[in-house]
Amino acid sequence: MTDQQWWRGAVIYQIYPRSFLDTDGDGVGDLPGIVARLDHVASLGVDAIWISPFFKSPMHDFGYDISDYCDVDPLFGTLDDFDRLLRAAHARGLKVMIDQVPSHCSIEHPWFVESRQDRDNPKADWFVWADARPDGSPPNNWLSIFGGVAWTWEPRRRQYYLHNFLSSQPQLNFHNPQAYAAQLESLRFWLDRGVDGFRLDSINFPFHDAQLRDNPAKPMELRQGRGFSPDNPYAFQYHTYNNTRPENLGFLEDVRRLMDGYADVAALGEISSDDSLATMTDYVQPHRLHMGYSFELLTDDASPAHIRNTVEALESQLQGGWPCWAISNHDVQRAVTRWGNGHDDEAHARQLIALVCSLRGSVCLYQGEELGLPEADVPYEALQDPYGKAFWPNFKGRDGCRTPMPWTAGEHAGFSEGKPWLPVPATHIARNVDVQAADPSSVLNAARAFLHWRKSQPALVEGTIRFLDAPAHVLAFVREHRGKRMLVALNLSPEAIAWTPPTGIALLSAPGIDAANLRDGVLQFPPRSAAYASLA
Repeated sequence: MTDQQWWRGAVIYQIYPRSFLDTDGDGVGDLPGIVARLDHVASLGVDAIWISPFFKSPMHDFGYDISDYCDVDPLFGTLDDFDRLLRAAHARGLKVMIDQVPSHCSIEHPWFVESRQDRDNPKADWFVWADARPDGSPPNNWLSIFGGVAWTWEPRRRQYYLHNFLSSQPQLNFHNPQAYAAQLESLRFWLDRGVDGFRLDSINFPFHDAQLRDNPAKPMELRQGRGFSPDNPYAFQYHTYNNTRPENLGFLEDVRRLMDGYADVAALGEISSDDSLATMTDYVQPHRLHMGYSFELLTDDASPAHIRNTVEALESQLQGGWPCWAISNHDVQRAVTRWGNGHDDEAHARQLIALVCSLRGSVCLYQGEELGLPEADVPYEALQDPYGKAFWPNFKGRDGCRTPMPWTAGEHAGFSEGKPWLPVPATHIARNVDVQAADPSSVLNAARAFLHWRKSQPALVEGTIRFLDAPAHVLAFVREHRGKRMLVALNLSPEAIAWTPPTGIALLSAPGIDAANLRDGVLQFPPRSAAYASLA
């Protein structure tokens, strides 16, 4: 198969289908809604879409608990609707990536329904079952990301089953060859249908330690990261044995062998481990995943030092691998709020798109980033996310980044003729697509201009990266491609800053950002601005 590597340097637009556009009035977005708004997506200048799960599911975790890997949930439409979506996206030059969740399924999946009945059925060993300890307690100390123990008792088998997430998301046993093969076949189903790739959810979770050894405790001062604050006991452990096992590497190699039989497809792995950068280095190799992304830039730290340290640490390890960066998605607070200290600053929204799209690698942009949407404040009575309900009020869950896209100023922001599954805040309606499309200075038109310009800059799409020392609030680096060098410098503060770069530069007209000025060799940065310049 040929390998055109469209994914290297690609901008991938994430669509959360529940919240994109509802065409049947039930308050939940659907596949025909995505088709109806593909012109909007294509107008941005992105290269691909990634669609979060739309498979059959009881929706306990809103599609990440799958009851049929090879069919569409009626809530979202039909397989014919998906095929139409695929054709419509390809007609607009957009690649289509879909979510796959190999490590766990729904408690309602026929595989688990059969497995839980007794210890002798054909699917008995397809999930991670274990006997209780002599005192009746769970077999080890493993914990669930969503809080509490990772084991639930099944009286029919008189055993516990493992779930790294909700108790309604049982862990598949990848040590069982049949379960392992079944997940590869689910990937083949969609490849045969014509998808261009996968975003592989929690891809370091498929295998567990067959000996079920206890995880070691983590020191108090290290109990942090990706929402795992001391409020969540998941942060109390190193997750040495319940995920990121060495056997995962063989599975990734089998995934790659499968995908290498198809032309021009790509796998993007979501990686969240105790040392995600090291795991990404292992997973993103020419014989494993095409790309990987982790949560290092989905944290609260927006400092230039953190961004530089993260990218440099990965670059020093990754070698021939290819990274993918995201600063917002369906699991974290929106970046404009998270990195803006609560201020809804349009200059900041424009800058953030430029920032993430200027790092070396591919990019995932989350729906609404092109509008500069802030995090929505969803009241407890409207909350849907089980994660948020469990940790309220210290952690309000993920609903604030999942509210419906605002298309118009009309009722429910043009998202649905019915009551939306989550409320649309007034701050979002004011930033709707129609009003921004008509405003030349809007975040939307800035995003369109910058992303189209980026396509014409090989240094930003494919070049190497090297960071420069700069004032504390300035992130500065050089992108280089085939001997042509570009300086990128961003003032990430709300204050004006001056900086003298270490060499002579010639400013480039990069559209869609608040631009710095060059006076007598000194860059004068307005708040939340950037400079793009050619280097001799």
